[in-house]
Amino acid sequence: MRMELKGVHTVKKRLASGETRTYYYAWRGGPQIKETYGSPAFHVAYVEAHKERKKAPPGTLFTLVAEFRASAEYKLLADSTKRAYGAYLKDIEEEFGDMPLAALSDPGVRGDFKAWRDKFAETPRKADYAWTTLARVLSVAKDRGRIPVNPCERGGRLYDADRNEAIWTEDHIAKLIAVSGKHIIDVLLMALWTGQRQGDLLRLTWSAYNGTHIKLRQSKTGRRLRIPVGVELKKRLDAMKRQSPIILTNSHGAPWTSDGFRTSWWKACDAASIDGLTFHDLRGSAVTRLALAGASVPEIAAFTGLSLKDVEQILDRHYLGRDQQLAESAVRKLETRTKTVNRRVNRSRRSGSGPT
Repeated sequence: MRMELKGVHTVKKRLASGETRTYYYAWRGGPQIKETYGSPAFHVAYVEAHKERKKAPPGTLFTLVAEFRASAEYKLLADSTKRAYGAYLKDIEEEFGDMPLAALSDPGVRGDFKAWRDKFAETPRKADYAWTTLARVLSVAKDRGRIPVNPCERGGRLYDADRNEAIWTEDHIAKLIAVSGKHIIDVLLMALWTGQRQGDLLRLTWSAYNGTHIKLRQSKTGRRLRIPVGVELKKRLDAMKRQSPIILTNSHGAPWTSDGFRTSWWKACDAASIDGLTFHDLRGSAVTRLALAGASVPEIAAFTGLSLKDVEQILDRHYLGRDQQLAESAVRKLETRTKTVNRRVNRSRRSGSGPT
């Protein structure tokens, strides 16, 4: 008789050979159990893993990780974010699980945490994600009064990407459209015309669209938006076949999975010879397009759901610092103003009233 073990976490992975293999863990983020699932040896390994989990004394970093997993801040995260956090939370438990909470007030503990981060230094983005995960655990603990200080506040990141040139130009967009099927193009145009994140767009339902506006709740911020639909996007939406409750679907008419879309997207970018640009860069590109169209910072913030500060940072530091179109637009405005002033001066001179 097979005993059902509570909380066993399973992960299925497709190998390079095409074979699908299932891995079992004592709990989500817990140790892998390599024994045959359902066997007596598997049951023993499961019990032992949970015994070790309970051994961590109260008042240690292990308890903060457990409390973080049980917190609303963690539970409200997107599933993809939870999966990304999982490996690092496990590593934090293994590396620092028995650290007393009192040690977090020691000035030297930040150096210990940075030394751990540096294990991933060969891949700076991975190192940053590890650091960010630890900082988030400690931030939630501090916010709840569990610890007086967060030694991972401020700094600590290794990866420094200059996104000044990371913008989808009209040429990039045209190239991608030329090699893509309508299902990729649908997502591309939705991103450009709404400025929303990939995950939020792929979850949009037809009930969120009333013909003039799209209602959306951003998964990351919880902010609710009512986005006006431009003429071009409206034409696209109204022409779509409603094969699913979800607006954006794959070539089979089924909702995209995050992995499925990511694979198809990169294949399309590769076919279009587009390198160095990400889907996330479309969000900044939407901000740029709005700015070039003359939208103000508050208007862009209301449309995209970004904060005023975020819009200003995108425009100032990441995307528009070297934008030739804006420079030329500025000169045209100056020329127009100069001509207007000169006309007024000339009229004043002809009338004999002098400049005012």
